[in-house]
Amino acid sequence: MNNNAIVKTFTLNDGRTISIETGRLARQANGAVVVKMGDTMILATVVTKKDVSENIDFLPLSVDYQEKYAAAGRFPGGFFKREARLSEYEILVSRYVDRALRPLFPDDYHAETQVLISLISAEKNVLPDALACLAASAALSVSDIPFNGPVSEVRVARVDGKFIINPLITEIANADIEMVVAGSMDNIVMVEGEMKEVQEDDMIQAIKAAHEAIKLQCQAQIELAAMVEKASAKIEYCHETYDDELEKSIADFCHDKLYKIALSGIADKHLRTNTFKAVLDEFKETLSPEEYAQKEILIKRYFHNIEKEAVRNAILNEGIRLDGRKTTEIRPIWCETNYLPSAHGSAIFTRGETQALTTVTLGTKLDEQILDGAVVEGKSKFILHYNFPPFCTGEVKMMRGTGRREIGHGNLALRALKPVLPNGEDNPYTIRVVSDILESNGSSSMATVCAGTLALMDAGIKISKPVSGIAMGLISDSKTGRYAVLSDILGDEDHLGDMDFKVTGTTDGITACQMDIKIDGLSFEILQNALFQAKNGRLHILNIMKQVIPEPREDYKPFVPRLIKMTIPREFIGAIIGPGGKIIQEMQREFACTITIEEIGDYGIVDIFSENKESIDKVMSRIKGIVAIPEIGEVYKGKVKSVMPFGLFIEILPGKDGLLHISEIDWTRFEKVEDAGFVVGDELEVKLIDFDKKTGKLKLSRKALLERPSKKE
Repeated sequence: MNNNAIVKTFTLNDGRTISIETGRLARQANGAVVVKMGDTMILATVVTKKDVSENIDFLPLSVDYQEKYAAAGRFPGGFFKREARLSEYEILVSRYVDRALRPLFPDDYHAETQVLISLISAEKNVLPDALACLAASAALSVSDIPFNGPVSEVRVARVDGKFIINPLITEIANADIEMVVAGSMDNIVMVEGEMKEVQEDDMIQAIKAAHEAIKLQCQAQIELAAMVEKASAKIEYCHETYDDELEKSIADFCHDKLYKIALSGIADKHLRTNTFKAVLDEFKETLSPEEYAQKEILIKRYFHNIEKEAVRNAILNEGIRLDGRKTTEIRPIWCETNYLPSAHGSAIFTRGETQALTTVTLGTKLDEQILDGAVVEGKSKFILHYNFPPFCTGEVKMMRGTGRREIGHGNLALRALKPVLPNGEDNPYTIRVVSDILESNGSSSMATVCAGTLALMDAGIKISKPVSGIAMGLISDSKTGRYAVLSDILGDEDHLGDMDFKVTGTTDGITACQMDIKIDGLSFEILQNALFQAKNGRLHILNIMKQVIPEPREDYKPFVPRLIKMTIPREFIGAIIGPGGKIIQEMQREFACTITIEEIGDYGIVDIFSENKESIDKVMSRIKGIVAIPEIGEVYKGKVKSVMPFGLFIEILPGKDGLLHISEIDWTRFEKVEDAGFVVGDELEVKLIDFDKKTGKLKLSRKALLERPSKKE
């Protein structure tokens, strides 16, 4: 081992050990560690710029998690056979880590920082993503970058009533709670997960179990950092300039006016924004153009801080929110189904100034999404896409494709709806839900959940129960201990508040959640209050949705293609496909349908997909003929396939020919087959009289079905 290596090892409650090593790899980074659990290894590096760009008042932080296919002994898919842009799964993991790290950097730290996390060794049946945040935080902890950590992240699952930390993939399949939780020694900072209609208290217990494991991992990082000399002296930057006199003059001029606007109950987002901005314009008039230009950046920063303070004070003092609502009040809701006449299912859900137009499309097995990660492989029958075009906020922006925000919000909505979807035979379709946000002023992901539920029911998908979602916020004052939990938050309340907590569920329990906390010291008491307040809001929204469509439509819409499943013995799969796919392709072409076959155990599962019921019936009849076993004594209506000197070959079942010997055509004796008058394509009834026990060839007779003439005749 390299003499420079420093290693800290600790043991999880289940006996598994995790080691964090630094000083051996990637030594030119500000900080680098390798985290190892079993055969899973993750390399995390962090680098910061030495100089800070001028007039930057935010943290330019980028976090990327990538899985190396070689880590699992696999080749990447696709033409180029190399790791390229991040997959959706990798982006989701990157977001988990980013959301945990970002709140813990100092407020005045604005140097561009890059965190790169790579899976370099993968153990089967182990999800590596739960170790990514531990590795990233450890790399920061051993670096010279200022960081108010450490922080760590674990996956917690409840299986058979017991909580498991960082469960195996096979264990997750049987869990009714599965969450990723991030936290520091003292606080929870991020939660995201899915549940099978669990109660609020169960979710809190899961978070508490996760936090105990997180504390262990944070302590290991503290002890590791103490062993690294570089970590003892953090880089110092002089990022910002201050003007206390200017800040006081803005506060004196603007605070009371902003406080009054915050209590005026302006529901229109753009009008409210312009009204706040008018106060800034008034202050601007008190300065000369030269003075304003010189101090513009500081003025805007101080004005934003004072506006934030005024709005928060208004809510804490008066219990009145920006749009005039009380803390528990939900914005007005209207919704509609079957809005798009040609879609398989559609719905509009509007809550205040947030609106989602959502569609459902039903497809075949060929439409399933292929999951091709280094560790996670398989297919998905349920796909949900969330789109956030710039016009929904009244902005002009470049359309640069799907962003991380869209992927994260779409994944949350997918998790929310997945537990209520029908399984197996009850859902033969691949389902794609697309949510287009047409207006946005807070909680568009929750609007997607509600609109998605309505669109699924409009499409005739037999979901077990409707699901709704609500976003909760928090305004708190650490000095006085006062706080207010806000139901159905606005975009401004999300931006100015201390928490964004999204909860989805049915009337019977929670199905998914996502929480980001921006302050230290969120107590479990506040979290519990937020959860039960969210439950009341969720049920209120569900009642409105049920008035629009109380249950899924009895049947699919007339133009929706039907999908019928057939189960056949495995040995007949090849006969249905035919040599080079000839038979199955011929059926698809002849009957204008799509046919797929999947081998499961001792059976073949055949899916027949067509807009025409008659064509489905014909395909089923053809397949039944292929898998049927001819029986001696049975009469078949067959077609002449070929004419030979010694008889006719008759197809009695698809792919099954038998010989009608010249002597069995008629009681009349023919010298030549042609004398019987049959040609290729003629149909006639024949009886299976025998089969050759060695070759299996079928022997047919037409004569046996004809009345025997008298001897005189």
